[in-house]
Amino acid sequence: MNILVCIKQVPDTNKVEVDPVTGVLKRNGVESKMNPYDLYAIETALRIKEKTGGEIWAVSMGPGQAASAIKEAFAMGVDHGALISDRKFGGADVLATSYAISQGIKKLGDFDLILCGKQTTDGDTAQVGPEVSEWLNIPCLSNVSKIAEIGEEDMTVEMDMTHDIEIAKIKFPCLLAVDKDIFMPRLPSYVKKQETKDREITIITLNDLEDKNEKNYGLNGSPTQVERIFPPEVNSHREMWNGTGTELTDQLVTKLKELKFA
Repeated sequence: MNILVCIKQVPDTNKVEVDPVTGVLKRNGVESKMNPYDLYAIETALRIKEKTGGEIWAVSMGPGQAASAIKEAFAMGVDHGALISDRKFGGADVLATSYAISQGIKKLGDFDLILCGKQTTDGDTAQVGPEVSEWLNIPCLSNVSKIAEIGEEDMTVEMDMTHDIEIAKIKFPCLLAVDKDIFMPRLPSYVKKQETKDREITIITLNDLEDKNEKNYGLNGSPTQVERIFPPEVNSHREMWNGTGTELTDQLVTKLKELKFA
């Protein structure tokens, strides 16, 4: 079975600055890590490969530094890697991102199964995976928490829908967005890291894609635009009151009226 896993490098901190003009995260100089949910997708791919055979591709979209996430995937056991990277892809929303990824996948060839993490920790939209499936015109299931059965033409999975567990059969080729705890992700192997340190990563730019229209990518291809973004205001003002219970009660009521809460 040919499997492809979509992975992403995300900031390793919650203290990330935002460009006030574009509303895009400033990632330069910020420590990064692989999106935690993508580790579950990689582990799922490796478990399926152990049962069915085949090869696994890891694909990421981002600047050159995102190659380190692919190298981490190599150290976990992934066979091949591709980085979709071009300045013209910068500032993309979920629609433009999913379109660029789908175009990159088409460039790499046909896959029986595409796996994604349920969501990313920097955007939390949980939209990119399903949108990739739409661009590729293949079926998709999200919130996948268990692989129940793998057949020659289809597979049966369980989906955690908060209040219910749904069971569905889906035909190949398909895309699954997996939830955490589907499998416990293995740690990267130092031996594999050394063995794969010089493994080539395929770089895919706009010129490599079937659709080379710049208007469909990056900020140009993003219908979602941030009008304004700002850090939350910090209110450190406080008052200290002393008095009897009756006096403090009167002060509190007076204050609430001043603030128009009462």
